[in-house]
Amino acid sequence: MSGILVPDSGECRVMGMIPWKSRRSYVGRIGVVFGQRTQLWWDVPVQDSLDLLRDIYRIDEKAYRRSLEELAGLLELGPLLASPLRQLSLGQRMRCEIAASLVHQPEVLFLDEPTIGLDAVSKLTVRRIIARLNRDRGLTVILTSHDMDDIEALTERILLIGKGKLLYDGALGRLRERYDPLRRLEISFEAGEIPPEPPGTWLLSQKESHAVWELDTRKISVSAALRALGESLTVRDMSAGSRPVEEIIASLYQDHQD
Repeated sequence: MSGILVPDSGECRVMGMIPWKSRRSYVGRIGVVFGQRTQLWWDVPVQDSLDLLRDIYRIDEKAYRRSLEELAGLLELGPLLASPLRQLSLGQRMRCEIAASLVHQPEVLFLDEPTIGLDAVSKLTVRRIIARLNRDRGLTVILTSHDMDDIEALTERILLIGKGKLLYDGALGRLRERYDPLRRLEISFEAGEIPPEPPGTWLLSQKESHAVWELDTRKISVSAALRALGESLTVRDMSAGSRPVEEIIASLYQDHQD
């Protein structure tokens, strides 16, 4: 990790610096992408905006050209560089925004809702690019998002904040283990059979010969629930899994309300 956030006497340090005390040095070593704001100029070609950022960051010309060539290939910018920002789709603009945030080779990249408003294909593209940057460059990425698909696809460590308090800090898998004893079972069975509710489970929904149960693993294991349901039903297909992460987080927020 090239960029690490650690507490220091109540003040947060990034790469050994307290941001507000070392503002110029600090901003020269980070990149920022806002999903709802742009750092590029609306009516000029993207290339001109990047050239201006080169001057703002005082990047050596050779280093700038090398960085721009690498980013253009990674982000598939190609003809986008000659187009004014206003002529690009939202997905294309986001790729250009990522290029602008990385042209000066930062050590930490902050992403604020980077996929907001994007279509499904563009979201997958942006996630793939971010994951590759983290993997290939060793770039530290700090993502803030309400999109749980972004979080599940990209993050290794999450910090859950509610009303200014840190509610959880750790891996997503451990969040499930610690705060989510509930599991869901989906079973398809023979038409006409009546789905039961074994102790520790409850039936969430049923449509014809398909039903969904939720169970509390503190009261009954998944395997025991399946055995109990299999005694009453002719199981044709089944799946088991955790609740959606949105529901787990919503429960955590509810538990910490004043």
